[in-house]
Amino acid sequence: MLETAIAEHGLIGDLQTAALVTTDGSVDWFCCPRFDSPSVFGALLDDDHGGHFRIRPAGGGYTSKQMYFPDTAVLVTRFLTEAGVGQVVDFMPPAGNAATDHHRLIRIVQCVRGRMSFEVEVAPRFDYGRRPHRTELSDNGVVFASETLRLTLHVVREPADERLAQVRVDDGDVRGSLDLVAGQLRGLVLESAADGPPRETRVAEVRALFDRTVGFWRSWLAGSTYTGRWREAVQRSAITLKLMTYAPTGGLVAAPTAGLPEQVGGERNWDYRYTWVRDASFSVQALLRLGFLDEAEQLGRWLGDRVRERAGSDSGPLNIMYRIDGSSDLKEEVLDHWRGYRGSAPVRVGNGAAEQLQLDIYGEALDSMYRGVRAGLPLPHAGWTALSGVLDWLADNWDQPEEGIWETRGGRQPFTYGRVMCWAAFDRGLRLAVEHGRPAPLERWTAERDRIYQQVMERGFHFRRQAFVQHYDTDVLDAALLRMPTVGFIDGRDPMWSTTLQAMDRELVTDSLVYRYNPEASPDGLRGEEGTFSLCTFSYVDALTRAARLQDARTTFEKMLTYANHVGLYSEEIALTGEQIGNFPQAFTHLALIDAAISLDAALDRQAAD
Repeated sequence: MLETAIAEHGLIGDLQTAALVTTDGSVDWFCCPRFDSPSVFGALLDDDHGGHFRIRPAGGGYTSKQMYFPDTAVLVTRFLTEAGVGQVVDFMPPAGNAATDHHRLIRIVQCVRGRMSFEVEVAPRFDYGRRPHRTELSDNGVVFASETLRLTLHVVREPADERLAQVRVDDGDVRGSLDLVAGQLRGLVLESAADGPPRETRVAEVRALFDRTVGFWRSWLAGSTYTGRWREAVQRSAITLKLMTYAPTGGLVAAPTAGLPEQVGGERNWDYRYTWVRDASFSVQALLRLGFLDEAEQLGRWLGDRVRERAGSDSGPLNIMYRIDGSSDLKEEVLDHWRGYRGSAPVRVGNGAAEQLQLDIYGEALDSMYRGVRAGLPLPHAGWTALSGVLDWLADNWDQPEEGIWETRGGRQPFTYGRVMCWAAFDRGLRLAVEHGRPAPLERWTAERDRIYQQVMERGFHFRRQAFVQHYDTDVLDAALLRMPTVGFIDGRDPMWSTTLQAMDRELVTDSLVYRYNPEASPDGLRGEEGTFSLCTFSYVDALTRAARLQDARTTFEKMLTYANHVGLYSEEIALTGEQIGNFPQAFTHLALIDAAISLDAALDRQAAD
C-alpha cells in the first residue's frame, strides 16, 4: 500500500511523546514512552510492516475533514457518509513534568447525525516492527505485550453496552466494530505502563479527561502576548512547538518523526527526534517573543547541565544534539526491513551527525540566553560561569573548519554562517557581562569578536558576486546567511547586504520559496536533490522586512501560508509539486513563522503610523 501523504496528518501529544493521525483516522506514527523511543505504530514509513491504530467508517464511501478543537492540541477527524456524520476526537492528556512510562492516547468515537458503523483495527509493531508481541483479549479490553513494552487497550462504553463480542484477534492484531446512533459516544484508550488489566472505562471519565486537556492548552496559550495580523497561524505554531517539548528536561525535538525524505525516493532521510542546540535555542527565542518565559528558563538549565557535563572536553563544551534526556548516544542505524516513505530508503534511526563540529550553535545558545535574561529571567552565578567557559573555549577554537549548519557530509569548511554566529556569541556574552556587572575577560572577548567581524567582511564577501557566500573558498550562496541582519551582524539596508539579497533573489528563490543552497554547485556528500527549505522561506521574509522591502515580505509570507497543511502544520521542505516533504512537523519551520510574523507585523505597524 501507499503511505498516506505527509501533509495528511495532524499532531497530538502529551509533552513527552507524540502521535500523528491521518485524515482518515489512522494513528500511523507513535513512539512510546518517549519521542526518541522505538515506534509502536510506524505505517507512515511502511504501511505493510510499520503498524497502525485505525478507526474509520465501515465499508468505505466516506469523505473526511480534520480540524483542531480551537486553541488546543485536541484533534477532530470528521467523517461524512450517506448514513450520517461521525467523528473521532484524538488527544493525549499532558503527562506532567516528571519522566514517566505512563501515557494515554485517547480516541473518542462519536456519531453526530444519523447512524454510523466504525471499524477498528489495532495492529502494533513493537521496536520498529522488530519485536514480536502477544495479544491477550479480555471482557474490558486488550493487552499487547512485547519484551520491552506493554500497552493496554481499554474500551470506553456504558453499562448497558454489549461485551466485546464484535472483537476478534487475528495474528496478534485486534479488529472490531462500533455501531452508533446520533448522540452516542464511545471510544478506546491506549495506555502504556498501566497499573492493572483492562478495566471498564466510562464515557464520563473520558469526557473529564477531554475537558482537562482542553483546559490545559487554553490556559497555556493564554500566556501569549501576540495580537498581530496572523494570530491563527502564530498560535498554531506556538502550540506545535510546545507539543515537541519534552517537559521533564525542556529539551525540544527538531521533529517528532524519523526517516521522512527530503526527496521522495532519495537517501536524505534523517532522524529528527532529538534536541539540537540550534533548534531548541531558536524555538525558545520564538516563544520568548510571544511572552512564554518558562520554556526559556528550562532550556537555560538544560544547556547549563550539558556544558557542565563536558567541562574540559577537547571537542567543545556542547554537542550539536542530544537525546531528550540529555544523553549523547545517538548511534545511527538503518532499518533494512522497512521500505521507507514511498520507497525512500534507507530508513535511518539515530543520527550520525551528532559528532560533527558546528560552531554556529554557540551563537544561537548565547543569543537565546541573552534574550531570556533581557525578558526577566535570572542570570545565576552557575549559569554565568558556564557561559564564560563556553566563550573562553570559543576564543581558542572559532577559527577552524567545521561541518556547518546544514550538517553536510562533504567535509569541513570555513563556513561564513558559523563565523557570524561565533561573532554573535561573543557579542551577547559581552552585553551580559557589561549590563549585569559579571566578571569577564572583556578585552579578550572583544578582540575575538572584532577579529571575526573583520574576517567575515574580508573573506566571506565575494566581490565579483557582490554577495556573502557559503564559505571562504567558494562563490556559492547560502540561505543560512539570511539571518545576518536578524542577529545584528549587518544592517538590513547596508549596500553589501542589499546586493547579497538580490543575488539570493536570482538564484535561491523560486516563486517566493527558498532553497538552502545549490547542492550541485556545493557538493554536500549526498546523492539527489531536495525541496525548498521552509525555514529559509520564513527567514527570507524576515530579511526582506529588515531590508525595508515590506510589500515583497508580506507577499512572500502570505504565499507561504498557503503551503501549510489543512490544520496549519509544516514539514521541513516543499517539493517541486508543492507537496510537503521531510520530517513533520518541523520546529525550525514553525519558529521561523513566528519570528517572521512578529517582525513583519511591527514593520507594517510602523509604516502605517508614518
